[in-house]
Amino acid sequence: MKMLEINGINFDLPDRYEPIKLIGKGTYGAVVSAIDNLNKEKVAIKKLSKIEDMIDSKRVLREIMIMRNLQHENILGLKDVVYVPKEGEVLGDIYLVSELLETDLNRVIKSKQKLKIEHIQYFLYQVLRAFKYIHSANIIHRDLKPSNILLNENCDLKICDFGLSRNLSKEKGEDLTEYVVTRFYRAPEIMLSSHEYSKAVDVWSAGCSFAEIMNGKILFPGQHYIEQINLIINLRGTPDAKTKEQITNEYALKYIESLPHKEKVPLQEMFPTFPKEAHDLLDKMLDLNPATRIIVNDALKHPFLESMHDPDDEPEFEGQLDFSFEEDPNLNLDKVKRLILKQSKQFKLNLFQGNFTLQSCLL
Repeated sequence: MKMLEINGINFDLPDRYEPIKLIGKGTYGAVVSAIDNLNKEKVAIKKLSKIEDMIDSKRVLREIMIMRNLQHENILGLKDVVYVPKEGEVLGDIYLVSELLETDLNRVIKSKQKLKIEHIQYFLYQVLRAFKYIHSANIIHRDLKPSNILLNENCDLKICDFGLSRNLSKEKGEDLTEYVVTRFYRAPEIMLSSHEYSKAVDVWSAGCSFAEIMNGKILFPGQHYIEQINLIINLRGTPDAKTKEQITNEYALKYIESLPHKEKVPLQEMFPTFPKEAHDLLDKMLDLNPATRIIVNDALKHPFLESMHDPDDEPEFEGQLDFSFEEDPNLNLDKVKRLILKQSKQFKLNLFQGNFTLQSCLL
């Protein structure tokens, strides 16, 4: 084992891995690029953080289980799990080793690189292709944003960071308020309906990311909850009666009804250089009502993505994810810890390399 400090963060890793530099840091972990001395390749290593209680431990267990089982060209592949015990800690340090991609969509947007319409179509198509697979496994990602969409120079795209993901069939009314997508990409029903989550939240986040690629800036940059709601309504208009029926939080409903009426802003005014098909798809992805928001399968068939869509190459998840631990009435920290260790020990090296090949992908 070797311990290295990188940007104030300690990485205590087996000799197999040689950390290079810090490439990302967030609420739930830090990521370094590294050399895998065994396979002689560059990898990304995420050190999971904030493992302090039952909620954190279950989040870690879910992330490992989901990354182990979801194997798809547009989802970041898990190559190894490293567990380093720490005396006096609830859990030791956990490292997730994955593929290394050169950049992410957030950096591409901030670089002001001129993207062709074909690039934008291809990026969105790959995101939706990944979500078709994820949603077919009854999983919602719940934290899609440009920084969680990884890219390499030939347009390969992979969704990462499943720390907030959940299995829909095992919710059983659990309070989800502690798991919230980054505010800018947060679906309105999360803020207005409190505990009611569905696959539609991922479609909203993908729509916000889609819009950000189109105009190079965040669509709804609210600095707090109220401003976020106001920005959404100012663009998307006052919710209609059927949408208001979806708002289960009475205080949120009263606030919405207290606002002056707003008409929906035509998206062609915001994105005048884009074709009407792009406006139509974005309009459907940013439907305020989650019950009528376009689903992923229909978005893939939309005319804007017609040149990309291939129903024979858009796989769904096959198999079953075992989230039975969620239903254990006697679940405690010690049991979750043992399950995490079991996942680490049972991990099988499973390389899943995509064959997508910013220059060559348009040829």
